Amino acid sequence: MGVDAKGHVIIVEIKVSRADLLGDGKWTDYLDYCDRFYWALPPTLDRAPLESDAFLPERCGVIAADGYDAEILRPAPLHQLAAAHRKVETERLARAALRRLVTQGDPQTLQWGKEG
Repeated sequence: MGVDAKGHVIIVEIKVSRADLLGDGKWTDYLDYCDRFYWALPPTLDRAPLESDAFLPERCGVIAADGYDAEILRPAPLHQLAAAHRKVETERLARAALRRLVTQGDPQTLQWGKEG
């Protein structure tokens, strides 16, 4: 999950195998929490299932990615969240990111409370 330069909430669902892709029944729940949704797959994984109606190709973008690079193969259409909902999701993402940073024990992060 991330936020683009225009403040849109982006979700990227990473799938590493055909079974992983076909076995995910919860991904449609994520659509209510983002402005754009992408599938990210290894370049070698068959993307044909993503063209079926079950995977909502008119709603979802596709990214091919490996350990070195990524390419957007199909841009995700913009389905704008209501401004208030986007604010809630952006703040939720910021809190989760801060929690992860703090729990990593990063020395610079831990010093924030000691300064000023």
